[in-house]
Amino acid sequence: MSISITSLSSFSFLPQTHQSYFISQPKTHQRLNLFRPKPKFSPLKLTNSPTVAVRAVHGNSEHSAVPPGKPRWENILSTVASLYPFYVTVGGVVACLKPSTFAWFVKTGPTSYTLSLGLIMLAMGLTLELKDLLSLFRQRPLSILFGCVAQYTIMPAFAAIISRILGLSPSLSVGLILLGCCPGGTASNVVTLIAQGDVPLSIVMTVCTTFGAVILTPLLTKVLAGTYVPVDAAKLSLSTLQVVVAPILFGSYLQSTFPGVVKAVTPFAPLFAVLAASLLACSVFSENVIRLKSSFLSASLTSDMSLMDRLNVLLSGELGAVILSVLLLHFLGFFVGYISAALGGFRERKRRAISIEVGMQNSSLGVVLATSHFTTSPMVALPPAISAVIMNIMGSSLGFFWRYLDPSDSKPTPNQS
Repeated sequence: MSISITSLSSFSFLPQTHQSYFISQPKTHQRLNLFRPKPKFSPLKLTNSPTVAVRAVHGNSEHSAVPPGKPRWENILSTVASLYPFYVTVGGVVACLKPSTFAWFVKTGPTSYTLSLGLIMLAMGLTLELKDLLSLFRQRPLSILFGCVAQYTIMPAFAAIISRILGLSPSLSVGLILLGCCPGGTASNVVTLIAQGDVPLSIVMTVCTTFGAVILTPLLTKVLAGTYVPVDAAKLSLSTLQVVVAPILFGSYLQSTFPGVVKAVTPFAPLFAVLAASLLACSVFSENVIRLKSSFLSASLTSDMSLMDRLNVLLSGELGAVILSVLLLHFLGFFVGYISAALGGFRERKRRAISIEVGMQNSSLGVVLATSHFTTSPMVALPPAISAVIMNIMGSSLGFFWRYLDPSDSKPTPNQS
């Protein structure tokens, strides 16, 4: 949500020193830049606003994207915030080993889940200047529209197909479909940066799919999952509007009305967002782990199975099916997203951005909608919760793989949008 993180799910965290190298080079010098030695990998230092990256594409100097005199403590906060995949992975391990760690947060759900996502989206709004995003949209509408259409066709379709092929239970099928119908996650912006993809395109796609989620997420969920359980598209739409769009617009209003206060707060926003998104995903995951463990223990306490046999039983049951379905969904999102962008004639940097944006969902939104609207089927929230861990591991791995592959095109392609 994580613009997702989950999530995360929220908003974009863009390294300033790296973004100038990747996205603000003048077009007339791009060929010469291919002969520069690649910079050694260093921890990402993240900017507080996606607007910086958006403005970078309008500038004529690579220094236009880097604000002068950034304090060291802000760089430290940004670097710590960039470790979101690490936080959510560690949290997932803790949730498996000691689910009670998150009991204090789970007990107040779904109110705590909704409030967390709303605050994340408010933080995102504080970093957005909509006029810059609109300007970029007018510059390259084709690639943005293509990416948004890919987001809301590839993932929902494969979620429905995978759930049917694997024979998931109705609750898990709805959860996987809901995950597939969610907008792009904000963690995709970080991964796109690492992968040397088109970062401004990734940011605007995340914003557009997030706004589009008000209509498309409930509508697609009802069409694809309505055969499993009743889906109230109107209530889903209202919840999405309340916890996603309204906080973003309110945050953007605060930014323009109280710029001084917002400027003092925004250095802390990325770290707050990643921690809140990690807590949200891991709490829901821990809640379902308790259910899975209880059903597993009831089936194996009277048996003489070894630890490995019991683990095999657990993974071959519902938990194993969910993990496999989530792995397949994100893999196909990355792969088909890249192939569709290549067939569309886009350059390599745009292909990577579209691939990552399609493959990485706002799992936090999926968690909140599942816990708020499918209370009779608590397992609906399990696929989005597991996705928060698996998606970030897969996305980060893909980003680091692409980081060391030259993204330049050997020859022009028909579509330069």
